[in-house]
Amino acid sequence: MKKIGLLAVIAMAMISCGNTYTAKQITLNDRTDSVNYALGLMNGSMIKMQQLAQDSSDAVINEFLGALEKAYNGKTEKLSEAQETARNIAFAVKDFETKGLAENKSFPINEKIFFQALVNGLYEDTTVMTQEVAAEYFRSIYMTSMGKDSVLAGKTLKAKCPSSAAPVVLANQADSANYAFGFLNGSEVKMYILASDSTGDDRKDFIKEMNKSLKLKCRNPQLMALGQNIGKLIREQEGEGLVGIPGMETRINVILQGFVNSMKGAEKDWEPAAAQAYVQRTMDEIKYGETRRLGEEFLAANALNDSVQVTESGLQYKVIKMGNGKKPSATDKVRVHYEGTLIDGTVFDSSYQRGEPTSFGVNQVIAGWTEGLQLMPVGSTFMFYIPYNLAYGERGAGQQISPYATLIFKVELLGIEK
Repeated sequence: MKKIGLLAVIAMAMISCGNTYTAKQITLNDRTDSVNYALGLMNGSMIKMQQLAQDSSDAVINEFLGALEKAYNGKTEKLSEAQETARNIAFAVKDFETKGLAENKSFPINEKIFFQALVNGLYEDTTVMTQEVAAEYFRSIYMTSMGKDSVLAGKTLKAKCPSSAAPVVLANQADSANYAFGFLNGSEVKMYILASDSTGDDRKDFIKEMNKSLKLKCRNPQLMALGQNIGKLIREQEGEGLVGIPGMETRINVILQGFVNSMKGAEKDWEPAAAQAYVQRTMDEIKYGETRRLGEEFLAANALNDSVQVTESGLQYKVIKMGNGKKPSATDKVRVHYEGTLIDGTVFDSSYQRGEPTSFGVNQVIAGWTEGLQLMPVGSTFMFYIPYNLAYGERGAGQQISPYATLIFKVELLGIEK
């Protein structure tokens, strides 16, 4: 779905609010259980902190989890793009009934004016305001009034969405703010969602779905939308493995229990940060563990070579040619020729292939180079065998150097520059 910039809404569908989720201890039988539980735990903790400050009741949590599970199981109502957008906006508006227009408590939402302006935007009726005027007015009035009042400055006026364009009378600043915001959203829906609606049928479906959605009962519409979005995302990622981990099975009941325990404050032993770190470590191990193990095996065998020296940090080096010049310090700038390869012999960088040496600061390169260069008198040629923690670490570099990669460099120190 194309982005509707002002409301910043997310996908939503019919919500079943009858499920009950209970916090309880859970036995994690294997790594797959642990990853699923950790994902639920860390995301549930984030949602609790960000979304449940005003209402963390069991009813709200159960609605969220019910929406997530229902979406994961593919039991949500199929909507067209226009209908889905209408549902999004309807639930955002319902949220504004307690939070103020666009979550600005200086202006209560006047749904009669907002929805008429929205429809006027759909019909491109600029009798009251053009899009440019509406944008400038709303930005200025919204920004200057945001955060001034801690309580809603007026009464919310509820209404349904009309079916046709019509003029409205704007009696005050709040009316104008409601109109400008509604018109802007209607204009964006027209531009991005209904651009190919030559018959007007999609517009009719949009308005019909808007009024249908306004009647739905949910305690926290935006949180329910988030629940459904998460459920869909988990389902969509299953083919690649849970959260992109190849071969990792999705166990939705374990994920849900992680959400429940964190959102209801029942998990005492596993902090969210620890859960997140565990998931990241597991992902890295599955994706890059073989790279790390092969590098470690290579270095262990290489260290047995009599010509290879091993420093305290784990850097390995071999002297090909020992020069008789000065050794550089960490603050020097040096000029070198070099070639870098993976342990399988793949060349990923070479000044020899480029046909000219290069210059850089000794302390401006990877740690293995910084240490190794200071061991070399000018005129020397060394081989460096660099473990991943002294190279590009857990992140890797570019297309060819994967995370946890051990690197090999032939380095020829040509001189120290001023």
